[in-house]
Amino acid sequence: MKKLLYLITILSFIYVSEPSVAQVIPQIPASTLQAAREAAVTQNMPSSEVIRVGIGTQNFGTYQYKNITVFGTSDIQLYDNRVPIGIYEPNQEIKISYSNGMFNIYAAGNIFPEKVEGPLQITCNSGLLGVTGLKRAGKQALYHGAFELTPNSNGTFNLVNMIEVEDYLKGVVPNEMPVHFGLEALKAQSVAARNYVLSPRVKSSPNYDVVDSVASQVYFGANTEKELSNKAVEETEGIVAIYNWDLILAQYSSTAGGYTESFANAFSDPKTKEFPSEDKPYLQARPDIIGQTPLNNEEAASEYYKSKPDAYDIRSPYFRWEREWSADELKNALETTLAAQSATGFVHPAFTKGDKLDDLVELKVVRRGDSGKIIEMEIVTRSQKYKIFKELVVRRLLTKDGKALPSANVVFDNNYDEDGNLTSIHAYGGGFGHGVGMSQYGAGFMGSEMHIPYDKILQHYYTGITLSTKPSIISSNSDQQSVTQHFYAKDKYAKIIIDNKFMVSKLIANINGKEYTFELNPNILKRNAEIDISKYIKKGKNTVIFYYPMDEGDKKALRLYVELVKKSDNDYIW
Repeated sequence: MKKLLYLITILSFIYVSEPSVAQVIPQIPASTLQAAREAAVTQNMPSSEVIRVGIGTQNFGTYQYKNITVFGTSDIQLYDNRVPIGIYEPNQEIKISYSNGMFNIYAAGNIFPEKVEGPLQITCNSGLLGVTGLKRAGKQALYHGAFELTPNSNGTFNLVNMIEVEDYLKGVVPNEMPVHFGLEALKAQSVAARNYVLSPRVKSSPNYDVVDSVASQVYFGANTEKELSNKAVEETEGIVAIYNWDLILAQYSSTAGGYTESFANAFSDPKTKEFPSEDKPYLQARPDIIGQTPLNNEEAASEYYKSKPDAYDIRSPYFRWEREWSADELKNALETTLAAQSATGFVHPAFTKGDKLDDLVELKVVRRGDSGKIIEMEIVTRSQKYKIFKELVVRRLLTKDGKALPSANVVFDNNYDEDGNLTSIHAYGGGFGHGVGMSQYGAGFMGSEMHIPYDKILQHYYTGITLSTKPSIISSNSDQQSVTQHFYAKDKYAKIIIDNKFMVSKLIANINGKEYTFELNPNILKRNAEIDISKYIKKGKNTVIFYYPMDEGDKKALRLYVELVKKSDNDYIW
């Protein structure tokens, strides 16, 4: 995390000549600058990828600022587009506003603000950064890494936390999963969260990769870190879940209700809006209890969700739940929610604000997924029929006291009077959230009460995955000639997996400080290669630097990763 200062310092000397540095930083003694240069040269680069996190205002009302007050718990340094401009004392408040295309920097003792174009970078080499008045989890928010204030075209700026992935995760995991779920569940959550932030995505802003709210992952910074969740991050360092060389979309929700659902049956395609969407082979419906038959019909779903069978997430308060509406109560709610959900495109025909419903006749489920999750349903009135698709739309449509249903794993009893008029609807449901991928309550039960290690937890919820380092490419290109990977191994079993499409003859690897050359012996029938490196790694943190063998010539490349392997079919070593 502190290495970001050195990275920014190095960049400042690349972008700026000596005379211009001296002109813009008269308040920094020459001896201090020289020391910073020497530190920049001698210190290591960040040990994990640096990401950009958009930090929202209190209650995440906006990610656009016009002014802000920052401070550091130790000396902080300011840079104007990577050019050093000032060093400030611990806990000194620095007020920054943005107007007319310029940042105005006000510090104690300054009569006039310093004006710079930005972007502004702010680092705190020996401490943490904060924003005055910004709280997370009821406490003053503090952050590892660096801040960048990046201008927008509308006269505002974004507050971006530039931070190494492993430090970022320490501010995510305890806020996405209760720490009392235990170490193994927290490790599984760490891998899922690492997958999320490292996966390619369409960014909501060009200024940052993810945000700090539920719109991405909940990231509350250093002041919410916990010892056990930090240990979980550290003991899974560098490890991701992959399928067929790609990082998986590691979906998770609070409670699956005993049976997870396939991705296609819960989510629409983000571009085409097609629903059900294209399937993901690693996100398949799966019951907790082997032998449980699919719940894709009314009889099976009703029996399952009106009972409380054994399941991994049985400790969740939302494992089973019920809701009830009078016919008029639900009709009134639907006249509001139908209009709102019609905007999603998953209500047919669309219901316009101000439209009225006739008397309700029934809620009818047309199609269910294997977990019993509603894929398609109908709202039937005396003169109307509305088709509803997709679990989130169903949940937000059927509100009780203004609150959405916990999940779409739900069955309905339509109750009628002696004249056949609908009087009430009783809902029996299970789970909280979309129910795809890992159930957090399930992971907690598996880890703490069944003593199942985190790799098996992940392999239960994500079908056919491999736990490994992030797949990377090395080639003769100047920016791809080497790649460094750090990973944590509980025991000494690992292998390098290589996609040798271009039939490179060897691989050079520095493993924990010692260099090795591995012959690949390629041939037209053997594209992939595996190298057992178990005897070269150690328990704990390992560092492997892969080098492209330059004598192989250009127009070639190797794709590779390190897989953490099992000792035998029945004995996972982690």
